[in-house]
Amino acid sequence: MAQTLSSFADLIRSAQHSALHLEMRDWYAVENETDGFTAWRQGKRLDPENRESWWRPWLDLVQEVTRKGVAIRRARVVSEPVSEYIRFEHSGTFTNVAAGEEIRWLPRRGASGIALPGNDCWIFDGRVVQFNIFDGDGRWVHTDQTEDPAVVALCASAFEAVWDAGVPHQNFAV
Repeated sequence: MAQTLSSFADLIRSAQHSALHLEMRDWYAVENETDGFTAWRQGKRLDPENRESWWRPWLDLVQEVTRKGVAIRRARVVSEPVSEYIRFEHSGTFTNVAAGEEIRWLPRRGASGIALPGNDCWIFDGRVVQFNIFDGDGRWVHTDQTEDPAVVALCASAFEAVWDAGVPHQNFAV
């Protein structure tokens, strides 16, 4: 399934209670982040005082959705030592938190006893799962969606287990 930011925005806006995001890769090569990663590698850091320089339109969408009472939680399973890309993600995560996301990090060794889905996913209101499919180089390929109750239950259970074992962003050092 091809997806645009606007179609994803419609999906996240349809959430009534929760939008949960489980991330399990150590490297992403998605188009809208490559320039930021390159700049970060060259020493550029986001300015906490300059919100206009932050990742738009994503953060505006997060604020919109969380203001209507939808909890957006993101759980990241990461290898240690963390990859350069994860250090980049970590350095900018304060913007996600400021916009209203709750974020936790789980070192991969802490996930060994958790049944995880094979792909990163979003879980909307415990009823729809959207898998984000990436190739081996971290490039987004497509999305798959399902409302299959068994798959939704697996993904929701995995997310909650990672969340419960995870470290809140403000306490996770890279």
